[in-house]
Amino acid sequence: PDILCNREIKFKLFYEKAMELGADFLATGHYCRTDGKHLIKGLDENKDQSYFLYAISPHVLSKVIFPIGDLEKPEVRKIAADHDLPTKTKKDSTGICFIGERNFQNFLSQYIDSQRGDFKLLSGKTVGQHDGACFYTVGQRKNLGLGGQGERWFVVDKNTDENIVYVERGEHPKLYCDSVVVEQVNWISKTGDFPLSCSAKIRYRQSDQSCRVAAINADSYLVSFFTPQKGCAVGQSVVFYSDDQCLGGGIIKKLGLDYHQLGINPKTLN
Repeated sequence: PDILCNREIKFKLFYEKAMELGADFLATGHYCRTDGKHLIKGLDENKDQSYFLYAISPHVLSKVIFPIGDLEKPEVRKIAADHDLPTKTKKDSTGICFIGERNFQNFLSQYIDSQRGDFKLLSGKTVGQHDGACFYTVGQRKNLGLGGQGERWFVVDKNTDENIVYVERGEHPKLYCDSVVVEQVNWISKTGDFPLSCSAKIRYRQSDQSCRVAAINADSYLVSFFTPQKGCAVGQSVVFYSDDQCLGGGIIKKLGLDYHQLGINPKTLN
């Protein structure tokens, strides 16, 4: 995680530099909003970036302006065109912040030693070879290089110590769980006491998921979702919301029992 760009680090550097220069405010191009005390989702639901800024310190919000937070992307495009800005026809970025549109695996290979290992079924049967467990994430279904007749392959688990990537075909129960333990939590603002009923996202652009957050101790929290979540993985961010207000978030440290362990088929719960 330290290798990849953390948007909060970038935001923090910009903020501190602006204050050093004597600026009254810092304006950024993030699609989110603030009332000076709270971080609020951007008006454009398809572009909202509050998920990436959950780790900011609450005190900086009084000095931050999000000029496009109240606009939808087509309006921003029109303003750029009206003023003949160089970015008026620029394609939306899909690359990683700071490194841009580059091959993710090639980039990581510069910093992480990797070696080929086995793709295995949960039963232990080897079904192929991979380029290094570090290059794959739970829930991944593209660029696996596995073929054959049947449903699509999914990464369902990893053992980085033994360099094994576990795969199964289709929507396997191993992909689903309904609770995670979260640490390194930053609360921008919190409504109510624990246990806290709110919503959360485990990935960008996911719809809000109803959940209950219970404090385990001062540094960790148990997040219990009301519906099964697909593709939870250690190291992912969980970001909490109350309606349009971003309450904060943290990092998944541990997963609860998955539906394969529980013997539950998530398809039967719909």
